[in-house]
Amino acid sequence: MALSERFEPTRAIRFDLGEWTGAVGDSVTVLPIVVALAALTPVSLPHALLFFGGFQVLWGVVYGLPLSVEPMKALAGLALAGALTAGEYVTAGLLAGVVLVVAAATGALSRVERYVGEPVVRGIQLAVALLLLRAGVDLGLAEPTLALAAAGVAGVVALAGFRRGAALAVLGVGLALALAETGVPSADLPAFTVFPTAAPALTTPALSATAGQLAMTVGNAAVATSLLLSDLFDADVAADRLSGSMGAMCLSAVPLGGVPMCHGSGGLAGKHAFGARTGGANLVLGGLYLAAVPFAGVVAAFPMPVLGVVLGFVGVHLGRRAVGVEGRGALALVALVGVVGVGWNVGAAFLVGLVADALRRRLAADAATTAN
Repeated sequence: MALSERFEPTRAIRFDLGEWTGAVGDSVTVLPIVVALAALTPVSLPHALLFFGGFQVLWGVVYGLPLSVEPMKALAGLALAGALTAGEYVTAGLLAGVVLVVAAATGALSRVERYVGEPVVRGIQLAVALLLLRAGVDLGLAEPTLALAAAGVAGVVALAGFRRGAALAVLGVGLALALAETGVPSADLPAFTVFPTAAPALTTPALSATAGQLAMTVGNAAVATSLLLSDLFDADVAADRLSGSMGAMCLSAVPLGGVPMCHGSGGLAGKHAFGARTGGANLVLGGLYLAAVPFAGVVAAFPMPVLGVVLGFVGVHLGRRAVGVEGRGALALVALVGVVGVGWNVGAAFLVGLVADALRRRLAADAATTAN
């Protein structure tokens, strides 16, 4: 009985226009990172798309909600910067998966969550929003004329009364440009072998990268996503349950050529911003990812400035949610965590926020005791 309740969908799945437009919201947090990984590291784009598609469908059915499936950004960023080799990247993904599964089985995140105040979680959301905005601007500056044109398309569509379809129209333009550059490619399915990109390499950089990613995952992809699911969808999904999902993705995908994945709050906010309200958006997006696997060359040619425009939309939507706290002290803490997350990294911001929030609560308690 407990097992059947654990995997009972939270709500009925729909396939209305909002689910189709909302599916776009998660892709803009995935495609720039995954395409960059495929271009700059040994990561296989067809393998990555295959697992992103499969897990989008799986979690859409299991949860009945538009849960995001994104690359673990700290690990991806280190791999893109050359701080992790391909083997270290694989190892860090596997280690993160083990820790997340153990945390889910022991209920560790539920205990940790008690000590994580809302301003800290909101600060993590703000940091992710600012990172998304910065990434969108960086992508747009590569070709500002194209980015402005894409923004113009979005503006025209929104002014015409189809605000939710604006991002879909922009991505349609980007796909047309990619097809114009590559033509219609021939279908090519990925081969399945164990560790096709690199064998695991257990090193000090791999261990430190895992620690940094886990700090970020707890804040942004477990606690913050759980809170955002409650905020946006009135859904009660425990952080421990999300931890188990993320661990399962890492342990099953990474050995077969996928990348470490999580349930980031950015993709969830993006889906909601563009109309998704059920797991139907996951089935739509998962189907599109799976259909793209044989034609990964087109995805690789997708103009990044176009995705940068939509990435900016997602960042604004998440940022608006992040600053929705009461009290100057709480808002100041949100800002502190957000700034540290952008200037340093989100994992460090989470730890700084925990310390600052504990100090803030202690001072408030002392002040209340003195007043009495």
